[in-house]
Amino acid sequence: MLPIVTPEEMRVVDDASDSVDMLIDRAGSAVARAAIRMMGGTYGRTVHVIAGKGNNGADGRVAARLLAARGVKVYVHDAAACPPVLSAAHLVIDAAYGTGFRGTWAPPDVGDTPVLAVDVPSGVNAVSGETAGDVLAATRTVTFAALKPGLLLPPGSELAGEVELADIGLGDGVDQHCRAWLIESSDVAAWVPVRTATAHKWRAALRVVAGSPGMTGAACLAAGAAMRAGAGMVHLSSPGTMAPNAPVEVVQRPLLGGEWATEVLESLDRFHALVLGPGLGRGDDHCSQVRRVAVEAPVPTVIDGDGLFAMAWNAQGAAALLRTRTAPTVLTPHDGEYALLYGSAPIADRLMAARRLAEQTRCVVLLKGPATVVADPDGDVLVSTAGDARLATAGTGDVLAGIIGALLAAGVPAFEAAAAGAWLHGSAAALAAERGMVAGDIADHLPLVLAALA
Repeated sequence: MLPIVTPEEMRVVDDASDSVDMLIDRAGSAVARAAIRMMGGTYGRTVHVIAGKGNNGADGRVAARLLAARGVKVYVHDAAACPPVLSAAHLVIDAAYGTGFRGTWAPPDVGDTPVLAVDVPSGVNAVSGETAGDVLAATRTVTFAALKPGLLLPPGSELAGEVELADIGLGDGVDQHCRAWLIESSDVAAWVPVRTATAHKWRAALRVVAGSPGMTGAACLAAGAAMRAGAGMVHLSSPGTMAPNAPVEVVQRPLLGGEWATEVLESLDRFHALVLGPGLGRGDDHCSQVRRVAVEAPVPTVIDGDGLFAMAWNAQGAAALLRTRTAPTVLTPHDGEYALLYGSAPIADRLMAARRLAEQTRCVVLLKGPATVVADPDGDVLVSTAGDARLATAGTGDVLAGIIGALLAAGVPAFEAAAAGAWLHGSAAALAAERGMVAGDIADHLPLVLAALA
């Protein structure tokens, strides 16, 4: 996992270090090395460095000095008096303003020259990824000691280009203050269990309660994805109907409409996890049954889609109900569902937004978005950036719920199951066609992603 810290956390780490000058020298050296790699050498190269007054500018000036010592022709411009147009060069280094910048600036026209940003592109909010005014879009960003949230959240993530994390000797301090991490394939490989020689289908059994008349597609997608993600047995129930297009490997258990919660609860004794909600519908009768199952189910549970609506649409409020659960719970809201559960839309600081709902409900919260943010009730956060715009199509959330349910059934703790599910989900989508991908394609590509992990 790669550490993620806010600018405030980074300031605490910096203040505890032995020497600011030493950190600036190390940061400037990292920038110079990245610049040389981007240019493919130093001979005959020209670089513009835009440097501000703070430590960010100091990093840029150190890089400028080191590049000049290697024979690079370097022009250093004060950020407050930078020419509106820079002459042709091999590289522009943006060291104008760092993570603490508030306000706007007028970046110069650099034409087609590649840009290397120092820590964050100037003008990008390092917490939220938001921008104020114009930003000089970077080809690459070198950030120090830990990733900043704004480099992972759009539009900052789109303006940062390729992000390089440079070690400047603050590892112990970062470890002490860090509460958020970006997950990598090696983390997911460590979390996803491998089936043993003595495994059998009932050791990772998942119950799925999803779908309703006219909405059986969600149920089929969730159940099918769970099978592809490694569930040994999946039993699916769609109250009041059957799912004619469910995978043949999925066992369907009919549930009559009306009072079905008791039957579901009594069926959970052989199952290790439950997925509740995709496509269930939002009628009052259904919602009351969903709430009872959600509150009383004694197994780890993923509540998704219409299940989230049911939890929010009651007099007590979602948090009061969810806090009565005794087993681990994963909530998977998009922004609209988050607003229903929390009472207001997510704030721009999405890591904090997920933390607040997790603390309020005492559940693991997976906040969907271009970067998926997973928070546990104690404030730790895992982030996945594996997905892309291909996931913006109907049914992908149902697939994600099924993947997480399969991981819970296999014994993966809820926090790691949600984060690993998001990573597998996004990685499988990345193997599909860039245009025309549908949600079912994600499930079809899951075995390839799991095989690559192994």
